Amino acid sequence: MTKKILVACGTAIATSTVVAKKLEEKLKARGMAVTIDQCKASEVGSKAAGYDLIVSTTEVDDTRGKPIVRTLSFLTGIGIDADVEKIAKLLGG
Repeated sequence: MTKKILVACGTAIATSTVVAKKLEEKLKARGMAVTIDQCKASEVGSKAAGYDLIVSTTEVDDTRGKPIVRTLSFLTGIGIDADVEKIAKLLGG
């Protein structure tokens, strides 16, 4: 079953694009089927219901009860494997 991830950053332009691409690459390499969309952090509350997990590079106030992973590892490269493992576990993979 394909899992849906919402990646949020401040403006939904460059940062979330980098995170989304790297995350998709890492999860697919693990054999996980994922769909990843991007949004501004301020939009998470209105979009969260349609997703299994939120990944954010900034503070998010309302995730509508969905699990969230806040990380900069996909930008810095530091701790990326640990975050991928955490995300995979939250998605049941």
